[in-house]
Amino acid sequence: MQLSVNASTIPIPFAFPTTFTPLRLRLSLSLSLSLSLTLRLRGMALGLSQIQAIWCLVRRKAIAPLLQLALIVCLAMSVLLLIDIAAMGAISLAVKFLRRRPEKRYKWEPMPITITISADLEQGSLPYPTPMVLVQIPMYNEKEVYKLSIGAACGLSWPSDRIFIQVLDDSTDPTVKDLVQLECKIWASKGKNIFYEVRDNRKGYKAGALKKGMEYSYAQKCDFVAIFDADFQPESDFLMRTIPFLMHNPKIGLVQARWQFVNPNECLMTRIQRMTLDYHFKVEQEAGSSIFSFFGFNGTAGVWRIAAINEAGGWKDRTTVEDMDLAVRACLKGWQFVYVGDVKVKSELPSTLKAYRNQQHRWTCGAANLFRKMSKEILATKEVSIWRKVYLLYSFFFVRKVVAHLVTFFLYCVVVPVSVLVPEVSVPVWGVAYIPTTITLLNAIRNPRLIHFIPFWILFENVMSMHRMKATLIGLFETERVNEWVVTEKLGEAISTKPEPQILEKPSFRLRGRIKLSEIGFAVFLFFCACCDLFYGGNYYFVYIYLQSISFLVVGLGYVGKFVSNS
Repeated sequence: MQLSVNASTIPIPFAFPTTFTPLRLRLSLSLSLSLSLTLRLRGMALGLSQIQAIWCLVRRKAIAPLLQLALIVCLAMSVLLLIDIAAMGAISLAVKFLRRRPEKRYKWEPMPITITISADLEQGSLPYPTPMVLVQIPMYNEKEVYKLSIGAACGLSWPSDRIFIQVLDDSTDPTVKDLVQLECKIWASKGKNIFYEVRDNRKGYKAGALKKGMEYSYAQKCDFVAIFDADFQPESDFLMRTIPFLMHNPKIGLVQARWQFVNPNECLMTRIQRMTLDYHFKVEQEAGSSIFSFFGFNGTAGVWRIAAINEAGGWKDRTTVEDMDLAVRACLKGWQFVYVGDVKVKSELPSTLKAYRNQQHRWTCGAANLFRKMSKEILATKEVSIWRKVYLLYSFFFVRKVVAHLVTFFLYCVVVPVSVLVPEVSVPVWGVAYIPTTITLLNAIRNPRLIHFIPFWILFENVMSMHRMKATLIGLFETERVNEWVVTEKLGEAISTKPEPQILEKPSFRLRGRIKLSEIGFAVFLFFCACCDLFYGGNYYFVYIYLQSISFLVVGLGYVGKFVSNS
């Protein structure tokens, strides 16, 4: 028997009416997507777990040992730096409280010449002959300050027939050269023995100019040479107070005066520079002069015995610190130096970040490069004691010119921030707090009036430590920028005047001239480290790291110092 079945009449369990077919498809699609998303999330979680496991393994096996080694090296260097700074501070304070002035340590008699020199004295009625003095003023396109230095040099109190003023102009701007030459003619018409000298090239930069200046016949008649950069303005009695040290002490080859600044309150950056340079003169120069009769010549505001220059081999241009080079070579010949802190010479601090960075690169790179070039020579010399050799190689060069720049950056800007990402490495409290605090206080002890600027000084110096670290490595390994010479920009009278805004000046140009990508990039790195320490760390490093990140960012955006447009 054949049955006839109507398919439409057979009940289908859980079947949806045909009108609900789209809804069924949607639910199926949703279930599929949910299942797929769940599987993906589980895969991602598994992937993240694997990445975290790999990171922990790499961190524990590779990064942590390297970071621990870097920490040990940095802590050792910070201890060396602390000992050196503490020793110099103790010597400086002892000199101050015991009143061991240079006039007491060396023979010194005032010159029997008043500021208004009489004709009889000029004819030579002194109990001893008045020495011939050469005053050298090297300059390069110094339109803003050339009148200041020339005028101050021409105002020095000394018999007019016993002094020669030599303006060594390496300017490449014809307008500036004409102005400087005209200024020299004006003073010559007033009876001053002033000579305007130029070269066909700038070979050797400042060292080349000074060396060429010593070759003129009138210069070879002189016994002593005073050197002033274009922005330095000595007082009229400068020679009267410094020359006697050289006259009555035949072993003294150099008398260095202290720098005084005409614009220390121009901006926060100049205030910080003043703190750093005050420490340099009051502590480093004072300590070196008092114990070893040696310190680095500052390149200006000093008087040399020409015989000491000649015996040391004259000016050399092998580094960008020709002044320090000459001082070290003279020291190895047995000459003594004296620092006279009571004699101050006015000068200008760099007030733009660009000028300050260029200056610091030249000073830092040149010193490290000189250490590389002269280490063997210092060890081989037999004309100085072993203690002076140790002082030169260890304290003067290694600790102050290399260690100080490297440890500041690597410990406080690299190792400490990275340590928050590597819990296997712990920075001891004495290394991250006690030592830097002590060093900071020792830096501020000779300048208590500016102690309220210490926090800004710390943050800014740490930012600059990255720049100095690179310059130090360039000098040690003699890479392409090792002999880069950029004259420090001076603003002169423009410091006290507010420039009028230029209507056609493009803001984008100013922004492009301000931005420093390296500082901004490092600020991002520090910010990341600070956030990790804030959310996952067990210490309070994030407070310091956040502040340091902000400092790098501020400097990177160019909001430090004055900004002078080139347009």
